[in-house]
Amino acid sequence: MTDQPKPARRWDPIVKITHWSIALAVLANALLTEEGSGAHVWVGYALAAVLALRLLWGFIGPAEARFAAFWPSPRKALAHLRDIRTGTVTHHASHNPLGALMVYAIWACLLTIIATGIAMAGPPSLKGASFNEAVRGREVISAPSHAESGEEEGDEGGESEGEEGLVGEIHEVAANLLYLLILLHVAGVIFETRRSGRQVLVAMAPLQR
Repeated sequence: MTDQPKPARRWDPIVKITHWSIALAVLANALLTEEGSGAHVWVGYALAAVLALRLLWGFIGPAEARFAAFWPSPRKALAHLRDIRTGTVTHHASHNPLGALMVYAIWACLLTIIATGIAMAGPPSLKGASFNEAVRGREVISAPSHAESGEEEGDEGGESEGEEGLVGEIHEVAANLLYLLILLHVAGVIFETRRSGRQVLVAMAPLQR
């Protein structure tokens, strides 16, 4: 009896759409928009919406897209590293254990970037004012009160500025870490595809049926 070839893995449309939408949003804010501009902020809001859809899909989507299919496990990740060292190829219906850790790390960075971005820019506004404009507006309004109220309120204003500075630093660090994780993710996909013969990129191709 002849063994039938294992069918190629295919991700469902929601996984593909959210994956490539997140990638495009990250690239847009990294390369095309000015930090703090209205476009940068609105791309961040769109990124938050797409990520929320993907996380929801982790509960209600098909089996391979659910969190249970690729729950992060350091023990399984170490076992996968041993498989790589010995040349053993194990097929997974969803992400392999190392890939699962990478996915959750990227999601954690994205959530941190989104949370700190919203903390700085505030909730979406139909007026479309940029974060920099909002900050300048707050400074104009708060300046007279600081002058009139004396040193005590000035100290409070300094604390507020310090908090905003800290949030901005966390935002920047998380963004830089995200770029590093993305590079490692791409390298891992290329390596795993060559090692196991599985066309991971083809499985995630937007137009594949």
